[in-house]
This record gives sequence, structure tokens and C-alpha cells, in this order.
Amino acid sequence: MIDDSSLTAEMEEEESPATTIVPREPPKIQRLEESVVNRIAAGEVIQRPVSAVKELVENSLDADSSSISVVVKDGGLKLIQVSDDGHGIRREDFPILCERHTTSKLTKFEDLFSLSSMGFRGEALASMTYVAHVTVTTITKGQIHGYRVSYRDGVMEHEPKACAAVKGTQIMVENLFYNMIARRKTLQNSADDYGKIVDLLSRMAIHYNNVSFSCRKHGAVKADVHSVVSPSRLDSIRSVYGVSVAKNLMKVEVSSCDSSGCTFDMEGFISNSNYVAKKTILVLFINDRLVECSALKRAIEIVYAATLPKASKPFVYMSINLPREHVDINIHPTKKEVSLLNQEIIIEMIQSEVEVKLRNANDTRTFQEQKVEYIQSTLTSQKSDSPVSQKPSGQKTQKVPVNKMVRTDSSDPAGRLHAFLQPKPQSLPDKVSSLSVVRSSVRQRRNPKETADLSSVQELIAGVDSCCHPGLLETVRNCTYVGMADDVFALVQYNTHLYLANVVNLSKELMYQQTLRRFAHFNAIQLSDPAPLSELILLALKEEDLDPGNDTKDDLKERIAEMNTELLKEKAEMLEEYFSVHIDSSANLSRLPVILDQYTPDMDRVPEFLLCLGNDVEWEDEKSCFQGVSAAIGNFYAMHPPLLPNPSGDGIQFYSKRGESSQEKSDLEGNVDMEDNLDQDLLSDAENAWAQREWSIQHVLFPSMRLFLKPPASMASNGTFVKVASLEKLYKIFERC
Repeated sequence: MIDDSSLTAEMEEEESPATTIVPREPPKIQRLEESVVNRIAAGEVIQRPVSAVKELVENSLDADSSSISVVVKDGGLKLIQVSDDGHGIRREDFPILCERHTTSKLTKFEDLFSLSSMGFRGEALASMTYVAHVTVTTITKGQIHGYRVSYRDGVMEHEPKACAAVKGTQIMVENLFYNMIARRKTLQNSADDYGKIVDLLSRMAIHYNNVSFSCRKHGAVKADVHSVVSPSRLDSIRSVYGVSVAKNLMKVEVSSCDSSGCTFDMEGFISNSNYVAKKTILVLFINDRLVECSALKRAIEIVYAATLPKASKPFVYMSINLPREHVDINIHPTKKEVSLLNQEIIIEMIQSEVEVKLRNANDTRTFQEQKVEYIQSTLTSQKSDSPVSQKPSGQKTQKVPVNKMVRTDSSDPAGRLHAFLQPKPQSLPDKVSSLSVVRSSVRQRRNPKETADLSSVQELIAGVDSCCHPGLLETVRNCTYVGMADDVFALVQYNTHLYLANVVNLSKELMYQQTLRRFAHFNAIQLSDPAPLSELILLALKEEDLDPGNDTKDDLKERIAEMNTELLKEKAEMLEEYFSVHIDSSANLSRLPVILDQYTPDMDRVPEFLLCLGNDVEWEDEKSCFQGVSAAIGNFYAMHPPLLPNPSGDGIQFYSKRGESSQEKSDLEGNVDMEDNLDQDLLSDAENAWAQREWSIQHVLFPSMRLFLKPPASMASNGTFVKVASLEKLYKIFERC
């Protein structure tokens, strides 16, 4: 009997041919030809046209040039021409000028750790000759003519030819990557490569402000980069990147002389919160060498991400100087990166300083202003007014009775008094902006979410909330500012009703509530000159004196001023910690809190404010103390009428020139224009003060009221709101007529 399994195995052996594996011999190592080696090395050093421009510009800087000009064609693939006014190249150096590893910068390896020049390898020009056609024209000091020579594959194509030349050196690189087809095809976007070259020259120009740079396309008349020698780097930034960047920069400095070896100096400029961009720009120089540092860039972006609005990136220029032995510059083929000793510590110190600088300087922001064409919007509003309110499709629209039709709303500037008034020729404050712009700025700077944990402050805030009048709250949230009726009352419209609103009472209550909500979280207004408390309080006492001619009270006033000064000095720590009112050890007032953004109180009322703090605050009880200080701040920041009389109406008489008899005044009134008899400087100050107040009422007070104010019930009966007209009642009156 035959075994099936053995038979099957024999058949398979017969069908499949025998295969034998021959061991493969190791490939033979060969020495590459020098031209191949050089071309491979050239591809590493000259990666793009901008790499060639960087090497040539750095050579020009090493040649002590004061002017560098760059001309580019087709993004640098057709032509790169770099001209400078440096010391030039000696004729006897031409034969080895473009050989690899020939340089005038160092002679031994140890020189790497004490180099002050940009170049050191002697590879840049040699690499260019292996991937392009290079022509050098140069003249040195004392020569009557220059020399021109062309290079290919590291050697001269001909002997140097005498030619006319200007001081310095001109290097032309033509047909870049002509023998590297794959590389050339990947670089067909000339606009992208030219943009990189412009960016490189822009960065160089702001650091080397003692050198003038220019960069233009071949055949173009206007340069895309044009910088001149400037006394400061900020001027260079303004010249290269524009005024919009330079005006939003802050200077930052860090230095360290740590005994552990972390020694460095950094100076530069960083953008503030007003700068808005979608891309981070980090211009970093280490020992005057343009480099990149991704770790430092990430550290700075982390700080800005916590400070700036979303989608906003910083502009940063930094120059870091370290001992040369602490920097390894020989770690990258194109030298765009370096290695630092104690790099983590240096980055951490710079990050901390940038964070401190941003937090201290981020008290205010500037917002773009938009001019509103009031008459245009009024006409548009009149055309678009419709008595029919929109309803979802499928439902019948209900016609609104004409006597209940609201003619304006809180979001539309149409219908205000300003739309019908001719503007005065005098220059009013240039803060005219639309209500929507100011609203957005207020919303972007809301109060801090964290409130103080003190129970007394929480009780005061809860008292404000519990006393809120719901009807007035609805009115304040949805009212429309119409205009000022007199020095104290403003006209506001809510639905079909017209009210007189006391802006002094409203602003005082708003400031009081904001002080409680911002408790211990204030930004600060820094006074340019610290003001002595004793003099300010004494000034307030003299202003309150009804009998200023009585000298016997002067000693009493001085004693009161001295006692109040000592009291406020004792409470200085508490005032600064909770209310940002800074009083130094010399009893000088130097800082005040910011209660509302875009609003600065009337500094003429500082003496009254300090006297109120000294006399009217119950310092022994915590809750009463906080309430008294908040009330004093609210009264100080309230929008009182300016101390100078209103120049419109009868107040104009206050500004007539003094020292004239009544007869002379009557003669002047009869024969000379009234304007010639006015103190124009004082009149101008008064007009500006009153115009500034009205602007603040319309664009700061009312938008902030709609967001933050919770009107107490007492305002419904104390004359803060007075209804003066109702559309329904007016229709009834007119119907009788």
C-alpha cells in the first residue's frame, strides 16, 4: 500500500525547480570625483536664492561696507547682483577666491570661538560657482581701476581683466541651479523667493542701522527695501516696516551676569496690545548674526497668547550678546541656527521680562476710529422707516399705530441732535468715533471676572443688585442718547418717551458700582509729576472757605491738612492694594485708578477728592470704609461740569479781558467786534473742556451705562430721570388742535 503523503511530496519536488541563493558581495566604496562632492556640498549651502543673497550680504558686512545694494531677477534664478562699498578684494587673491575652504576670517579651529565676522567656512562663493555663473568686479583703495573675473566650478575662467569700477565689490550670480534641474523646477515661484529676499534685507536693515540697504527687482525704478543710516533702531524699524509698527513698540532689556556662567545682554522692541497681525515676526540677532530660534519664538508666543486677542501675533526684535565662547555657530549648513550655553535659562529670563513688560504696559488699548456720516444715515433711516414689524414667513404682519411708532433705536445714530447741527469751525477733540466702535472697545475690556473675596465687598455688591429698579434698568439698557439739554441734564429717548437724565447722578452711581466690581483689580493712571498731599488738601480747604480774607483760619487749615496727610499716609498700603491709589513715603500722590476705559477724570477735582478721603471715610469699620472710599472715588470720577463756565450763552462774559472800565467796555462793544475783547486762550481751554465732557458723556458714559449700571430705586424719585414728553400724549394734544 502506497502512502499518499509521501507521493504528494515527491510530485512537488519534481515540479518545482531547485533554487540556490548566491551570497551578494558588499558594494565597493569609491572615492567620488571632486566635482560631484562640490556640487553636493553646494546644494546644502545654497538651498534657495535667498541663501545666496544672505551669504553675499554677510560678506559685504564683513568688508566694512556702509551701503549694500541688491538687484534680483526672476526671484534670483536669473540674476542676483550684490554691490557694496567695502574694502574690496586684492588682485593676488583672485585665483583662490572661489576655492572651497579659502577664507580670510580664521586660520585655525580655535578661532571659531572668538570670531566676530559673519563668514568663516569659505564655502559660500565656491558653492555658488558649482551651481551658477559667478562674476566678480572689485577695486581696492588706492587702485586706479578695478578688475573683473568670472568663475565656474571654483576656478577662474580667464585672467582678471582691468575695468572701470566704483569703490567696493560687485558680485553677479547668474542662472542659479542651471545644472540642478530638479531643484530649479521646485523654485519656479519667483514671487515667493523674491519675498523671502525682501524679508531678509528688511531684517538686516533694522539691526545694521549704520548701513544703508536697498533691494529692487531688475529693471524696476522703485526699491522694495530702502533704508538709510539712522541714529536709532526704532527709526530703522519705522523706515522699513512703517509707522504703524513703530508706534506700537515698547523697548525691552534684559541682562545677566550670573556667576554660574549665564552671562548675556538683550535689548530690543516688542509690540504692545495695539499691534494686530496674523503672523508672528521675530527678528533675532545673536552676536550680530541673524538666526532663528524656535524655542524662543514659542516662549514669546505663549506670553502674547495670554495677553492679546485671538488671531493677533506679535512683532519682536531682539539683539542678544553673549561671550563668543558661549555660542557655537557651526551647527547648520546655512548658519541660520546657533547653539547657546544655558539656552533654557536665557529663554526663561527673556520670557519673564516680556511678560512683565506686557502686563505693566497693557492698561490701555487704542481702537480704530470710524467717522459717521450723520446726515447720510439720517436720510437713510428716514427712507427705511417702516410701520410694519417683520414676522416669520406665513404669519400676517401687524401694523403698528402711528402714535406708538418708535422713531429711533439705541444702535442707530440717526435721530440725534448732532445730525441737525452745523459743526463749529473750532477744532473739537479728534475722538469722534461711532457708538458701535466704542461699544466694542468697552465689551473687549470688561471687568475682571475675579472679584475680591472680602465679605464686606460682596455685601456691598449684593446691596447694589438688590436695590436695582427693574423699570429704570430696562430704560437704561435700551435708551438712545439725543443730546445735552443743559450743563447737567441730557435728553434720552426710550421707546416713545423722552426723558431728562441727570448725567452727574448717573455717572456718580456708575463709578461707585464700577469701583466695587473692580475692587483690587484696577489698572492705573500714572501722574507725570507726583503731587504733594498737604498742598492739595490745603488748596481744597481754601476753595471751601467762604471768608478767604480771614488769615486767622490759615493755621487751622494747615493743621487739618497735616492731620489728613498723616491719616492717608497710614492708609496708603490699603489704598494702593484695593483701589490703586498710590501714595509714596514722601506723602505724594502718584497713581490713580482706571474706573472706565477711555475716560480720565477732571484733575482739577483731585484736591476735593483727597479732602473727602480724609474727612468723610469711616476708617475703623471695614464695610463702611470700603463704601466711603468707593463713594469718594465715584464722586471724583463723576462727569461734573467743568470748573470753567460754559462759554455758550451768558457764560461768555466770564472770558472778557480784565482791567477795563465799563466805559471802555461799552466803547468796545459799540466799535469793535466782541471777539477782540475775549481772552482767546482761556476761551479755547473752556471750549475744549466742555466739548471733551460732552464727547465722554455720549461715547463713554452711555455705552458703559447700558452694559454695567444697575440704577437704584431712589433714582425713580430723586429727579435723576424726568419724563418730559410722550408720543402718545403729543398725538392727543395735536388731535385736539
